[in-house]
Amino acid sequence: MTHSSKDSVTAKSRSLLRTLTLAGCVLSAAVAANVQATDLAEVKSRGYMTVATEDDYAPFNFIVDGKPEGFHKELLEDLKAYAKEQGFDVRQEILPWTGLLASVSSGQYDAAFTGALVTDDRLRVFDFAPPFASAQHFYTKRADDDSLSGIASLCSKTVGVQAGSALLARLPELKKMMAAENCEMGEVVEYQSYPEAYADLANGRLDYVVNALISVNDLVKTRGDTFAKGIAVSGDGFAAWPVSKQSPELLEFFTGFMNHIRDNGRLAELQTKWFGEAFPNLPKEPITSVEQFHSLAGMD
Repeated sequence: MTHSSKDSVTAKSRSLLRTLTLAGCVLSAAVAANVQATDLAEVKSRGYMTVATEDDYAPFNFIVDGKPEGFHKELLEDLKAYAKEQGFDVRQEILPWTGLLASVSSGQYDAAFTGALVTDDRLRVFDFAPPFASAQHFYTKRADDDSLSGIASLCSKTVGVQAGSALLARLPELKKMMAAENCEMGEVVEYQSYPEAYADLANGRLDYVVNALISVNDLVKTRGDTFAKGIAVSGDGFAAWPVSKQSPELLEFFTGFMNHIRDNGRLAELQTKWFGEAFPNLPKEPITSVEQFHSLAGMD
């Protein structure tokens, strides 16, 4: 079942574009295979790296009163300083999400400096730097609903999730958790955007909504009077920066940058500020294959 709402046309359009981008990114892999992606030697030779960001994905990148804000806005200054020590600059290009990953895969930009989730499909096109945040899936409920707590309490209840998303693709993990409790999942309602799903949760058409941890934390931070965070309903998930598979030296550069900001405490500081918590147990190595991702996420 797919639900739609005339009241969320703008949000729905943005969300649908984010979903369609993944398909476009995968299709661009064939083109990217014939494009010579930039690696670190060329970056140093030209004197700068280009990173693609977006401006409508809080708390990663967004605009307040006409000025950029968010986790990546602050971290971009650290990236520029780190690159300067290696002899080159970092130039930021702000793009709409639609086309952003495809632009990186085709070699138009060197990396995507945004909140991209690691998925099986994306790993066929990109390697990912060591994750900067958890993207484990949690459920959200109404703040005044005391009937939901553990996995068994979710059985037979109606759940909302974004159509075509990584969240939907990993819903079988929750089904397995329910099977271990000797019960089954209820109706799954697919939405084109999360604002629609949360509206239906608030008015009682849904019992709970499944989303990634950071999005859940951000929702509860801004609307804690209406919504409450539940427990994890998947194995681990990761948000990380995608780099072309043809740019191993750039992947090594971003791995070094992650080590730098982890060791000096900057990463934990910004995680706590923007995501509501730090993530000290994230993988410290790049993620470069579906098999590795499944192992790290406990999906095997």
